[in-house]
Amino acid sequence: MEENAVDIKYEDAGLDERILRAVAEIGYEVMTPIQKEAIPVMLNGKDLIGQAQTGTGKTAAFGIPIVERVDPFEERPQALILCPTRELAIQAAEEIRKYAKYYSGIRVLPIYGGQDISKQIRSLKGNSQIVVGTPGRIMDHIRRHTLKLDALKIMVLDEADEMLDMGFREDIETILKDIPSEHQTALFSATMPKPIVEITKNYQKSDAVFVKIPSKELTIPLVKQYFYEIPKGMKTDAVSRLLDYYNPKRSLIFTNTKRMADELSEELIGRGYFADTLHGDLSQQQRDHVMTGFKNGGTEILIATDVAARGLDVDDVEAVINYDVPEDIEYYVHRIGRTGRAGRKGRAFTLVVGRELYKIRDIERYCHTRIESRRIPAARDVKASKAQSILDGIMDIAEKEDLTDMVALIENRLSDTELTTLDIAAAFLKKAMGSDQDNISDADFITYRSEDRRTRKRAFAERERVRRGNGEDKPVKEHDRAAARGIRSKDLNLDGSVRTKKKKPGFSFVRKKRTKN
Repeated sequence: MEENAVDIKYEDAGLDERILRAVAEIGYEVMTPIQKEAIPVMLNGKDLIGQAQTGTGKTAAFGIPIVERVDPFEERPQALILCPTRELAIQAAEEIRKYAKYYSGIRVLPIYGGQDISKQIRSLKGNSQIVVGTPGRIMDHIRRHTLKLDALKIMVLDEADEMLDMGFREDIETILKDIPSEHQTALFSATMPKPIVEITKNYQKSDAVFVKIPSKELTIPLVKQYFYEIPKGMKTDAVSRLLDYYNPKRSLIFTNTKRMADELSEELIGRGYFADTLHGDLSQQQRDHVMTGFKNGGTEILIATDVAARGLDVDDVEAVINYDVPEDIEYYVHRIGRTGRAGRKGRAFTLVVGRELYKIRDIERYCHTRIESRRIPAARDVKASKAQSILDGIMDIAEKEDLTDMVALIENRLSDTELTTLDIAAAFLKKAMGSDQDNISDADFITYRSEDRRTRKRAFAERERVRRGNGEDKPVKEHDRAAARGIRSKDLNLDGSVRTKKKKPGFSFVRKKRTKN
């Protein structure tokens, strides 16, 4: 089925008024491509195969039709959704609850490993029409006969390829075989490997509708993508500049290793940021604690590795920063898909060092997108952005709060000094902005590639211009001057003079003249 290029608003899709009310509260207006293709199919009860990437709004694509179709007066499970991880199961259940907010009697129950099974058994005895869970724990309840599927109407496999990669194929097929009633089966997957195709042939009807979101949609148009070419060793300073300038309420930073995630977290915490780490060395309890802090706003910055972030689904992530360029291009797609979700806008920043630039070109070709090159924000721009953010908050307080007591305190203090109210306000702003920890010159972020002599000369001139503009009178390093002339650092002495090359000792062969005897 080809994607319809015309945008469809939720209010024009013929959905129940209760759904429209819930969707409006969440802030959704226009359907994403997978939603406008899949929702009508799901509402008609036909089997569906949906190929779409993470972050394209798949949960709403099956969650909204499920809420509309279940019977609140039937207490047995009518919809079963399988997810690869407990985090995805919890997230899907929370999102479906939002769609069902104005439906009386509909209950959504997440069940997964690591949770007290006796508590789950008690919950399953109640009125739970929609069950969301991981394959292993669902299988456990089926064997115990604590989960019965005789009233099931809708079966959904979410992130099917992920579940197969994690070794759940046997469990999935066992569950599909054990469904006794006539039902609708919907399968969603980012890729369509042979095992997925086999499942669709064996467990879906022959008239199943196939919906595929073209690859050009993989990186999500609402995500603005930028890369910053910086010198080696300046990554953490660059991250600080980006965080201070754009001031995202919630951001994700991806590293390629657990060690780097821990080191970056410690560095950012030391600079006053509310950051935490998510990687494979954490226990499930620690992971839950980290995720709770990130979701409720206690942690503003989550630093994660690709493996640990698998299945991570959090709303309102305003920015994704690739501290390291991902080794696998597909990881780039997964990473930036954590922002700009389901109609929201987001930003993705990638830090590039040296020859990593070619990876950006590979990503652009693979994703059919353009990643814009930018410079790290200047120190004065960061300071102005910080001040503006603080002033906006102060103005909001001034308009909404009763400040009579505060005004009296300031007036009493001013009577003993020659300072004005403007002086006091400026002092408060300076204190709120904190001590200036960014002592890095703007020129230190300007880099040049050794393979291009013209680029080196332009970058060198730019660094000189920035230094002069900042009022810096310190001399440019001899190594920088040499690099601008095309001389490699390894060919310089410590004082910046050019190293003279010594000739290596060799052998000379003299051909003897042959004489006749």
